[in-house]
Amino acid sequence: MSREVIAILRGVKPDEVVGICAEILEAGIDRIEVPLNSPQPLDSIAAIAKEFGSNALIGAGTVLTPDDVQRVKDAGGELIVSPDACVPVIEKTKALGMQSFPGVITPTEAFAALRAGADGLKIFPGDLLGIAGLKAMRAVLPPEVGVYAVGGAGPDNFAKWIEAGANGFGIGSGIYKAGMSASEVRAKADAIVAAYDKVTA
Repeated sequence: MSREVIAILRGVKPDEVVGICAEILEAGIDRIEVPLNSPQPLDSIAAIAKEFGSNALIGAGTVLTPDDVQRVKDAGGELIVSPDACVPVIEKTKALGMQSFPGVITPTEAFAALRAGADGLKIFPGDLLGIAGLKAMRAVLPPEVGVYAVGGAGPDNFAKWIEAGANGFGIGSGIYKAGMSASEVRAKADAIVAAYDKVTA
C-alpha cells in the first residue's frame, strides 16, 4: 500500500540522505521530496533516485522555475512540488512526464493549476487555509483531484483534515529537521504511519 504521505527533507545533506530515506521507506512512506533550498539538493536527489527510485517516488520541493524542473529530471527525480502554482513549472513538469503538485491556497490558484495539468494540489500553508477553508474549497474541486495538506497537518489532526477532504499530507519538520539522526527520523516516520493507518483503515 502506497500511503498518501510525502516526506519533506528540508536541509538534508547528500552524505546522510540515503540512510535517512532507507528508514523512511522501511517505516512505510514511499514518497520523498528534497527541497531545492537544501544543501546540494540535486546530489541528494540523484543519490536516493539511484538507490530507491524503483521502489519510491523521489523528487524535489521548492521548485520555482522550469530550469529547476529540468535539473531535477536530469538528477533522476520524478516528482515536482512547488510552493506556488507557477504555470510554466507545471507545464514543464508534465512535458517531461513527471508528477506535478503545486502549492495553492485559493480556488483561483487551484483551478489554474489543474488547467495547466497538475496531478494534484498542495494546500500550503495548510494552517493558513485551515480545515474549514479546505472543506469549503473541496466542495467545488473535482472529487478525483488529490489534495495534500502541508503545514499544520500531523498525526494529531490527520482525521480532521481527511474529514475536510484532504487525501494526503506533506510532512516536513514533523518527520525531519536538519541534524536529525536516521533513528530519530525513523521514530517520527513510524508514528506518522501508525496515525495515518489508523484514520484511513
